[in-house]
Amino acid sequence: MKKVLKRYWPFVKEYKFYYFLVFIGIILTVSATAATAHIMKPLMDEMFIEKKEEMLYLIPIGMIVIYFVKAIGRYIQSVYMQYIGVHIVTRFREMMLEKMISLDMMYLYLNRSGELISRISNDINRILYFVSNMFPELLRESLTVVALISYTIYLNHTLAMYALVVVPLVVYPLIKIAKRLKKYSHRMQNKNADVTTRLTEIFNNTEVIKANATEKYEVQRFSEQSWEYFKIHMKSVFVGDVVPPVMEVLGASGLAAVIFIGGREVYDGNMTVGEFTAFLTAVGLMFDPIKKVGAIYTKIQDALAASERIFEVLDTKSRITYGNVELLDNIKTIEYKNVTLKYEDSYALNNVNIKISSGENIALVGDSGGGKSTFINMLLRFFDPDNGQVLINDLDIKEYENTSLKHHMSLVTQRIYIFQDTLAANVAYGCEEIDEEKVHEALRLADATKFVNELEDGINTQMEEFGANLSGGQRQRVAIARAIYKHSSLLLFDEATSALDNESEKRIQKALDEYTKDKITITIAHRLSTIKHADKILVLQKGEIVASGTHNELLESSDIYKRLAGQLEA
Repeated sequence: MKKVLKRYWPFVKEYKFYYFLVFIGIILTVSATAATAHIMKPLMDEMFIEKKEEMLYLIPIGMIVIYFVKAIGRYIQSVYMQYIGVHIVTRFREMMLEKMISLDMMYLYLNRSGELISRISNDINRILYFVSNMFPELLRESLTVVALISYTIYLNHTLAMYALVVVPLVVYPLIKIAKRLKKYSHRMQNKNADVTTRLTEIFNNTEVIKANATEKYEVQRFSEQSWEYFKIHMKSVFVGDVVPPVMEVLGASGLAAVIFIGGREVYDGNMTVGEFTAFLTAVGLMFDPIKKVGAIYTKIQDALAASERIFEVLDTKSRITYGNVELLDNIKTIEYKNVTLKYEDSYALNNVNIKISSGENIALVGDSGGGKSTFINMLLRFFDPDNGQVLINDLDIKEYENTSLKHHMSLVTQRIYIFQDTLAANVAYGCEEIDEEKVHEALRLADATKFVNELEDGINTQMEEFGANLSGGQRQRVAIARAIYKHSSLLLFDEATSALDNESEKRIQKALDEYTKDKITITIAHRLSTIKHADKILVLQKGEIVASGTHNELLESSDIYKRLAGQLEA
């Protein structure tokens, strides 16, 4: 716990003024609680026994003042505790997302999206209590206990000793229970991530589920995860909810002892009825904050487990690091020098050597798993080579600052990403201001003008989730327009026209030929027509470039290319 508190301290200390206001609220609340016990003495002795008439007025007014002060204290405390907690949690959400999306692609591939979403949403919600309510509540209830104990000792130190003998009996079981609760909290949060992952997968694949009529199957899979979470949650409940009844019984035992011994004191004339009533009230009020301290301690275990999961992410180091050199000029040359990358036991790229210059159109062909996508991913810094170098403008790509490097690159993949924003914002994605003239020009080059003009609001049409209000071909045109709008000097097309018909592809290809004549274009294609006119075609097999040349040259010199060309033409 000390380790976690140390991690939170830099955040907590930024809210010193708000914690001061919370402390004022606590002092008001604690003072009012102690005064509630103290007013019982004049109520019994002076109002009921001595029958002083002025007490009929003073005691009720005093009660109103006490509870008014207590209400103000509670309100101040509650408002500013929530402010602190929600503010810190909002910052943590931003930090978590910023950290996750800045990590290397391998981390994102290996961790399920549902797991990552669960950490940003569920885990962070669990620390809200920890960073806002825990410190003030623990302080308030502890001060309340101290104030009431002090008051009972002031009234009758002998009787106080009997009343407080139960306190040590509460501490030991609390410590044992807390350890088990932390273990269950870890398991609950992991299982909750599984449930979130399953839901994410279902809603991301609704078309496949509907097409295969597997709704019941998916509900069954979700149900298994959901009920496993239920079982773990109930184990936590069975353990955690032992605390209140145990403390109730122990509290009642202490109270019974006070009544018996205190009654004797009153009978023997050592205490007045008012003193005994005030003592009894103080003891009764004391057990409530003691129970709350126990409840806080159990809640802390859940927050600690969530905090450990959060800091695990924040402490993760990205395997991809960037330099400080800004790429201000266009990308004029790309060079792979002895580039090797290994996935587990197989090579994704193996001793690749190639130099590409401005104006060149390079096509990549090969069997599935041959290394085509990895070749492109190296330029995007999704991965770094195990050996060798990737050079841009004769400088190692690792030396460049991230934003300036990506500014000169545009990627279009077979999987199209459409954001829930206007069509124009999707085309101009990543730009602070949208140049509508440039948007229209990019859409024209992507052969998208016709269908965009038919939309009710044109380029200002709001896109639905995943671009559901567009066809597959339309989404692909928007993605191509996005790459054109960026006006990068390096264009990367990974089966970028797979959803288009032959005629549409020809029109786009014709427009792109003119547009890309002063740029570097690297294309992975599923059709022969897309790569036929490339300046150079690289044939990749098991991560190696086994042949290179123009279409006609390769047809004469490479049997592998002849086979692949036949498949692409089919």
